[in-house]
Amino acid sequence: MFEKAKQYLNTYFGYQTFRNGQEQAIRSVLMGENTICVMPTGGGKSICYQIPALVLPGTTLVISPLISLMKDQVDTLEQIGVSATFINSSLSFRESNERMRGAAEGKYKLLYIAPERLESQEFMEDLRNMEIPLVAVDEAHCISQWGHDFRPSYRHIQNLFHDLKNPPIVLALTATATPKVREDICRLLDIEEQNSVITGFERQNLSFSVIKGQDRQHFLKNYLKKNQKEAGIIYAATRKTVDQLYERLRKENIEVARYHAGMGDAERNLEQERFLEDKATVMVATSAFGMGIDKSNIRYVIHYQLPKNMESYYQEAGRAGRDGLDSECMILHSSQDVQIQRFLIDQSSDSGRVTQELEKLQQMVDYCHTESCLQEFILKYFGETEMEPCGRCGNCTDSRDTVDVTKESQMVLSCVVRMGQRFGKTLISQVLTGSKNKKISELGFSSLSTYGIMKEKSVKEISDFIEFLISTELIGVEQGTYPTLYVSSKGKEVLLGSHQVKRKAAVTIKQVSKDDPLFEELRNIRKQIAEKEKVPPYVIFSDTALKDMCAKLPQTNVEFLKVNGVGENKLKKYGDIFLKAIHSFMDSNPSQENEINIEESPKRTQKKAVQNSHLETLKFYQSGLTIDAIAKKRELSITTIENHLLLCAKLELGIDYSMLIPSEYVPLLQKAVEEAGWEKLKPIKELLPSEVSYFMIKAFLQADQKEGVLAGGEKG
Repeated sequence: MFEKAKQYLNTYFGYQTFRNGQEQAIRSVLMGENTICVMPTGGGKSICYQIPALVLPGTTLVISPLISLMKDQVDTLEQIGVSATFINSSLSFRESNERMRGAAEGKYKLLYIAPERLESQEFMEDLRNMEIPLVAVDEAHCISQWGHDFRPSYRHIQNLFHDLKNPPIVLALTATATPKVREDICRLLDIEEQNSVITGFERQNLSFSVIKGQDRQHFLKNYLKKNQKEAGIIYAATRKTVDQLYERLRKENIEVARYHAGMGDAERNLEQERFLEDKATVMVATSAFGMGIDKSNIRYVIHYQLPKNMESYYQEAGRAGRDGLDSECMILHSSQDVQIQRFLIDQSSDSGRVTQELEKLQQMVDYCHTESCLQEFILKYFGETEMEPCGRCGNCTDSRDTVDVTKESQMVLSCVVRMGQRFGKTLISQVLTGSKNKKISELGFSSLSTYGIMKEKSVKEISDFIEFLISTELIGVEQGTYPTLYVSSKGKEVLLGSHQVKRKAAVTIKQVSKDDPLFEELRNIRKQIAEKEKVPPYVIFSDTALKDMCAKLPQTNVEFLKVNGVGENKLKKYGDIFLKAIHSFMDSNPSQENEINIEESPKRTQKKAVQNSHLETLKFYQSGLTIDAIAKKRELSITTIENHLLLCAKLELGIDYSMLIPSEYVPLLQKAVEEAGWEKLKPIKELLPSEVSYFMIKAFLQADQKEGVLAGGEKG
C-alpha cells in the first residue's frame, strides 16, 4: 500500500519525496494504527490524511472547525483531480443533502465536516451508511481542556467511533500542543503513545524578532513600503486598533484588507477573498482571522500588539512561509499591550480559566524580554529540550551598536519623580521639551529644573524613548482610565548612578525577498489564471513552485514535471502557458540562463551533540581566540561557547574562573548575590551594571559553589 502512496504523491501532488514526518504518519495509518501527528504550521499535515484517503477504499472523514480550510482544501484537491467536498453552515439545507447523498454513493474520497455536525442524530445515521476507513481530526488540541482553544463540540468525536459499523482508523493532527495537551488527546482518542509522530516545532525558514522601544507606526509604514510586493498579516488585539490601522494604511495607498468579529459575514468574506486572491497584499486582523487559511505565500506576520499566549502566537506567526521560503515573524512590543490582554482575559466568560490564561500571558511577556534565542524559547515551551540557538532570530543576529543613554534616562526619570509620578508620557514629554502648553503652567511644571532640559528633541522622540525605558522596566505603568508612569526600583538605581543604560540602534528594515523579473512575470500569469478560475493564486501554484521554475527554467513537458508542485493534472492545465512565458523570457534574456537560481534558505542542519565539543572550544580559547571569534569559527552560538567554557572550568581543564570574570566585578557580584539570593539569575542581573553579563553571573555562581575559588568568593 505504501508504494501506491508514493506513486500518488508524485502523480497528484507533484512531489518526489515526503517531508519530515509525513511518511511515518502515513505508514502508521496504512498499518491500521490510531496515530497522533504533531507538525508545525506549514509542515504538510494535510498530506498525512489526503494520501491515505486515496489509497484506502471508501470516504475519509475530515473533522475541522475551520470553514475556510474546508473550502481551500477542497478547491486545491479538485484542481489536482481528487474528488472532495465539504458540509458546513455556509451551505443551504438542499446543498448539504445533495452532497451527503453523493458521499453515501461513494462519489467523494474526502468529506470535510465541522464537529458540530456530530450532534445531529440524522447526520450520524447518514454516516453509519457510509464506508469510512479513516477519520482525520484536524486542530486536535481543541479536544483538550488544557489546550488554548478548547471546544466542547470536539468531545462528540469520541461517540462517533462507537456509532459507526466498522471502527475507523483515527489520525489526530495539531500544530501547537504542549506535552500535557498531547497526553490528553491520546487518552480521549484512544491513541497509543508509541504511535506519536512529532517532527519538532521548529520552522527553519522563519526568523523571529521582538521590536521594543520604537515608534510602531513609523516602523510598520517603512516595513510595508520596503515589502510592498509581498503578502503579509498584521495582527492587533482589538477591533478598534484593526480599524485604525486599516484606515491609516489605506491613506498611505497600501492595498489593505481587514477582518474582525465586529464586521458582518458578507463583508468579512469579501475582505478575506481579496487577500486570498492577492487583490490586497496586507491583511489587518484580530485573532479571528487565519484559522484554516491555506495561503502559502505569506512572507511576514507582524503582531502590532502582544498576543495572549504562546500557542496563539506560534499558530498565528506560523501562517508565514507555509511554502518553505524565508519569512519573518515580528512582535512590535509595548508594555501597555500587557494591560490590554489582562483586561481581555478578565472579561473572559470562563472565569475558571483566568489564572491559567494569566500564566500563559506571563510567558509571552518573558518571551519579549528574553536575551536568549527566541526560537529556542518557543521550542522549550512546547516541551523540546535538546536544541541549540537558531542563529537567525532577532536575538541571535543582533549586531546593532549600543549607545550609552544613561544621562538621557536620568533626565526622564528625574522629571517623572519631580512631576509626582502621576502623569502619562505625553505630558512628561511636553515638560522635557519645554512646551508652552497652558496645562503645564497651571500645574507649575514650567518651574521644574527638568522643564525644557531635552528641548533639542521632539515630543514624539521623547515619547518613543519613554517606551524604551518602560520596555527595560526602568519605568512602570499604573493602569487606569489614564495610564500614569512611575519610576521602578530598577529605575531608582539608574537615578542614583548605580546602573548604566544602553540602547540598541534602530532596527534595520529588511526586504524579505529579492526581486526576480521572471518570478514577477510568472506571478502575474498565475494571478490572471486564478481570476479566471475564481480561486486564490496559490491554489494554481505556490511561490515555491514559481521559484523552482525560475531555477530550473524548464523547456519541455518532461522538464516541467520535475518542478516541485507540478503533477500530471497541473501539467495538462497550465504547462503550455507557463512554458511559453519561460521561453519568451529566455529569448529576451539569453544571459539569464545560468544566472537565475532558486534562492535556498540557509538551512541549519539539525546538529547532534558532538562528543567532547567543549574540548574543541577549549583548544581555541587557549590559543587566544575570543568567545565571539570561536563562535564564528565553529558556527555555534555565543551561548553554546560560553557553556563549553563553564563546563571546562567546572572540570578543571585549564580554565580559571578569574579568566572569565574581570576582578573589578567580583565584589559587585558577591554583593548582588547576597541581596538577591542564588535561585534566579534575573534578580541578580538587575542589581549589577549592564556590562556584567549573564555569563559572568553563571561563572561566579559556579565558582562560588567550589568553595571560594575566587578571592573573597566563599559562601558566607
